[in-house]
Amino acid sequence: MLAGVVAGGTVAFVLTQTPPATADRRGQEPLVIGHRGASAHRPEHTLLSYETAIAMGADYIEPDLVSTKDHVLVARHENEISGTTDVADHPEFAPRRTTKTVDGRPVTGWFTEDFTLAELKTLRAKERVPDLRPDNTAFDGLPEIPTFEEVVKLALRHGVGVYPETKHPTYFDSIGLSLEEPLLDVLNRNRVRKAYIQSFETANLRDLSRRTRLPLVQLITFGGAPYDWIAAGSTRTYDDMVTPEGLREVARYASGIGVDTRRVVPQDASGRTTQPTTLVADAHRRQLDVHVWTVRNENSQLPADYRLGNPASPVYPRATGDVMGWVSRLIELGVDGVFCDDPSMGRAVVARRSL
Repeated sequence: MLAGVVAGGTVAFVLTQTPPATADRRGQEPLVIGHRGASAHRPEHTLLSYETAIAMGADYIEPDLVSTKDHVLVARHENEISGTTDVADHPEFAPRRTTKTVDGRPVTGWFTEDFTLAELKTLRAKERVPDLRPDNTAFDGLPEIPTFEEVVKLALRHGVGVYPETKHPTYFDSIGLSLEEPLLDVLNRNRVRKAYIQSFETANLRDLSRRTRLPLVQLITFGGAPYDWIAAGSTRTYDDMVTPEGLREVARYASGIGVDTRRVVPQDASGRTTQPTTLVADAHRRQLDVHVWTVRNENSQLPADYRLGNPASPVYPRATGDVMGWVSRLIELGVDGVFCDDPSMGRAVVARRSL
């Protein structure tokens, strides 16, 4: 049950237990999912971050996937990479800075789809939110941008699963760089059996449900709507998706839902938690697992009643709050998995429950 520790960015020993391929895990231990790796401790979406998550006991590691110009999937939070790489320090790429419309919004910067993989490999990753995670900046300029295949091979070496998210699938379809085909190619070629595939959109999940037996997860934010619905002119929103009828519809193509924690435990105007919703029970009645995101370490990212320390302190916003208490409450409400920036916190809660 115990994972190894990180020493110098390498993995000592890790969990090798493999859960069933089906998404229906009720009655088993909740999953600990390394959100973008262990992004509380290393710059997200780097092999350093994924290695750390594995060593901390994550059952799954999560890469967000975007495409290069030569149609290779890489792990980045967004296809615009000025905030997560040193691309702005490369004068040879200065002419590629541009403005694009992604999911209906103008975005300015450098985009993965304008670079070949070889060109992206000349860049180095950096911490995306340095004000919140200043310690992570010590690793700026060290790690490369990993391909999805590199992440998969790392996971396979250590017996953990992968939990890829397709980012902006409608957008990438529109520029001829569909994400689903190379995603399935990597998974099939490497004979991956321990994986979930997730998306905030619906059409690509419906398509994937006809092409793979791996469990699919419909992501649901606290507000807004899937972009493919918006692009089609639909007035439906994510609120419609969590109704009994909406969940029945999701269950026709997905095995689970991945939801903002506020969908399970709402917060009032002061940020304090209020009465839990019935979403977990409603989803379970339709044989849908419920994974929640994201449990972060920092006080500013936690509900107000799980913050610790002196609010007057200048470091209070980025100080670590009662992360284990928050994870414990979510698990007590019956969720089947928790996305954690610090997988060691989730693993400690799950391990304590089994004692």
